[in-house]
This record gives sequence, structure tokens and C-alpha cells, in this order.
Amino acid sequence: MNKQDKLTFSWFWRWFLNNKVVTGLLIVLLLLVNTLILTKVAYLFTPFLDFLAIVGLPIIMAAILYYLMNPVVDFLEKKNVKRIYSILGLFVFVAGLLIWGVVVIIPKIQEQTISFVNNFPDYIKVVESSVDDVLANPLFSQVQEQLEASWEKIFAWMTKIIQNMSKATFENLGNFFGAVASIFIAIITMPFILFYLLKDGKKLAPYAVSYLPTKWRTPTLNVLKEMNQQVSSYIRGQLTVAFLVCLIFMIGFAIIGLDYAVTLGIIAGILNLIPYLGSFLAMIPAIFLGIVGGPILLLKVLIVFVIEQTLEGRFISPLILGNQLSIHPITILFVLLTSGKMFGLTGVILGIPVYAATKVLIKAIYQWYANTSSLYEDPVLLIEEPKESNEANEP
Repeated sequence: MNKQDKLTFSWFWRWFLNNKVVTGLLIVLLLLVNTLILTKVAYLFTPFLDFLAIVGLPIIMAAILYYLMNPVVDFLEKKNVKRIYSILGLFVFVAGLLIWGVVVIIPKIQEQTISFVNNFPDYIKVVESSVDDVLANPLFSQVQEQLEASWEKIFAWMTKIIQNMSKATFENLGNFFGAVASIFIAIITMPFILFYLLKDGKKLAPYAVSYLPTKWRTPTLNVLKEMNQQVSSYIRGQLTVAFLVCLIFMIGFAIIGLDYAVTLGIIAGILNLIPYLGSFLAMIPAIFLGIVGGPILLLKVLIVFVIEQTLEGRFISPLILGNQLSIHPITILFVLLTSGKMFGLTGVILGIPVYAATKVLIKAIYQWYANTSSLYEDPVLLIEEPKESNEANEP
């Protein structure tokens, strides 16, 4: 290679091949081309997607319970309790909790729900009366007409939503029974999947990477372990926080004498699985009932909410969750909005752990690419330094 060729290649390396922007654009282009090709042959994946639709729900349910129960099984195994015995003991314990819930909790929820539905028209009248009293205050005289119009629009909007929900319920009755059948099948098959996950779950990752080339096995196994650690920490922590939030709201609402304390507490615990937004959504029915009960009860409801937020934000979440995921709150909101739009409630609940696992995978791929391509290192000068002439040293 002559000097001119070296100069040309050096320029090409420095400004094109070793340019991060160009490299990123090339990667994006390749991904888009692959995506376009996959859309043309999407029909080939239909059987696989149908299979996932059938087994997806029981696998997700079993995986969540696996992350909750596996630490207990591991702990008992270290205490010289055979793994099979600890698994069977946990199954009996969980079955007892379910029976207790069916006998005690579910009838209570059913009773409170029926009572709320029967009293809902009266609650609406009380809220309307309270709003009218507030609007009659001279402070609102300048905007009274606008506020009344807005309130009427809100009630009309709520009425329309209820009517549409009722209509959709009857129109999609077949889909509803199909969903119930799917859930029933998932509940039946989930314990078997969970049993084998608890029994042989540690063997899955080594077995999967055994089919990879030898030099890929250790890095892939490390990535899988980190993904598993991220997802397990999030699921265990989030469910623990949701359970404690449920207890706080149930006890707080019971102390202040708010109706339907058990049901509202359980709703708050379930909604708390949605980061940052769950507790605020759970307070909507509580505030509604507080307005019905009067200003003093509404103030008590707000005090309970402030106490719960303080306990959760200052003590519970930092102690249990910590900063294990290292995800910015804005990123979490974007993930929730995107996953909720694409996959509904399931996406909202599972969006964050899936994002955390994907983040680990992408980071590992980037690190591998950076190490193997050498495109993110300082460019090596390809032009040799000119040698000093021996003639200059001659006398």
C-alpha cells in the first residue's frame, strides 16, 4: 500500500467507519430492513404466536409466584430440607391462604361491592348537592355558569362511559366467557409449571446456553443471570410494597370510619403495581366517598393519603426496592404509557420488568460490539512516522 492509499484509508477509517453516528445509522438501517423482511413473512409466526397466547398467561403467573417462593425454597434447602419437601409445604401453605381468602375476604368484597352499586345513585345525588352548594358561594359567582356547564359535561361523560361499558359487555359476552375459560385453564395448569420451575429452574439457563458456541456460553449466562436478578428484585419488591400499601389503606380507612375499607385497600394494593400512578388512582374512589361523607371525612381521607405516601416514599419503597433498577422516573412514565397503549393492563404491570431485562440485554450487546469492532476506541494512526535520514547524521 503506497502513501496515497494509506492517506485515503486513514481518512475513510477516521471519518466514516469509526464515526459513531454513521455506525448507529447503519445499525438502525439494518434493524429496519430486518423488520421489513419479517413483516413480509409474518404469517410464518402465526402458529408460534397462537401457542404463546395459550401458554403465556399460566407461564407469567407461574413466573411471578416462582420469584416469590424461590427464595424461601432456597433458604430451606440451605437448612438441609429437601427441595421437594419445601416446595410441597409451600404449596400447602398457599392453598390454605387461598381457601381463607375465598371463605373470608371474597364474601366481604362481594358484600361491599354490592352495597356500593346499590347506593351509587344516592352518592351521586349527594355529590351533586355538595357541588351545587360550593358553586353557590359568592366567590364562584363570576364563573358559576362555566363551572355548572363543566360539571354537567363531566356527569354526561361519566353516564356515556357507563352506557358504553354496558353495551360493550353484552356485545362481547362471548369474548368475556372465552377470557374466563382461558383464565380457568391458566389457573389449572399454572401449579404444574410452577412446581417444575421451583424444582428445576436453576438448570434452565445452563441448559439453554449449552447449545451456544463455547466462547459465548459464559457471557450469555452472565447476561441471563443479571436479567433474572433485575426482574426478580423488581417483582418481589413491587408485590411486597403493594401488600404493605394495601394494609396501610385498609387500616387507615377503617380508623377514620370510611365505608368499604377492605375493598378500597385491596384496590389500592393492586393499583400500586403501577409505579407512581397507582396510589393516586386508588384515591379517586376514596375521595369520592369522602365528598359523600362530608368535609370532615374528606379531610380524614386526605390525611390517610398523605400518611401513606410519606410511609411508602420515605421508608417502604427505599427499604424494599432501593435503586436496584436505576431507571429515571421520566423513563418509567414513558414505558408505562407505551406498554399500556400496546398491551393494555398487562403491559402496564409487566412493562417495567421487561424494560429492565431488555436494558441489560442491549447493554451487553453494545459492550460486545464495542469490544469486537474497535469503533469506540481512539483511532490508530495508520501512517508510519517518516524515518530520519541517515544522511543528516553524516558529517
